[in-house]
Amino acid sequence: MKTVSLSGSPRENVGKKGAANLRREGSIPSVLYGGKEQIHFFIPENEAKKLVFTPNVYLIEMDIQGKKYKAILQETQLHPVTDRILHLDFLEVSEETPFKVKLPVRLEGFSKGVRNGGRLRQNFRKLKVFGLAKDMPESITIDITPIKIGDKRRVSDLTIPGLKFLDPSNAVVVAVQMARAAILDEEEEETEEGAEGAEGEGAEGAEGAEKATESAEKAAE
Repeated sequence: MKTVSLSGSPRENVGKKGAANLRREGSIPSVLYGGKEQIHFFIPENEAKKLVFTPNVYLIEMDIQGKKYKAILQETQLHPVTDRILHLDFLEVSEETPFKVKLPVRLEGFSKGVRNGGRLRQNFRKLKVFGLAKDMPESITIDITPIKIGDKRRVSDLTIPGLKFLDPSNAVVVAVQMARAAILDEEEEETEEGAEGAEGEGAEGAEGAEKATESAEKAAE
């Protein structure tokens, strides 16, 4: 998992009025929980955007008034109209304690089914996992190259050492569906193989007939 550094400042006024004042000044009220006590602080809005508006999930090395913490962004509250960040919740983590987090799903390769006209459908952009920080990858990578039309990859098909997937095991993460102009690659391959075989047999038969004709003509002479 990628690591970033973040500095925060303690909040003096924890109420709604204090939070509104912070937002007007370009800061985002935040809370860190999961440790011995909850810590209320704020961070610059520009720094908050780097954590929120990205597909990446970070392990955050946080500095609040000289005290060091490790955390992940657990929840984001956005304005329902403007999508401006209103509040952030961070979860304090340690090397010894497992935690839950949603990791991004990344697809790599070019599906056989898509090459034959199928339509790729990705149902999950993130998957929830449970494990230690040392076992957390940057993303859950799925190689879709061998996926044919009608094939699916479910949560139960995915394995990452040290991690437990928390979404339903039978949930379909990615699939290739039949499209109107699709050709099943199995049929395509069989057709090509049959054509090659027939062509080879025809060529051999024609060559044999030609040699027989030449032999007959020489005998007549």
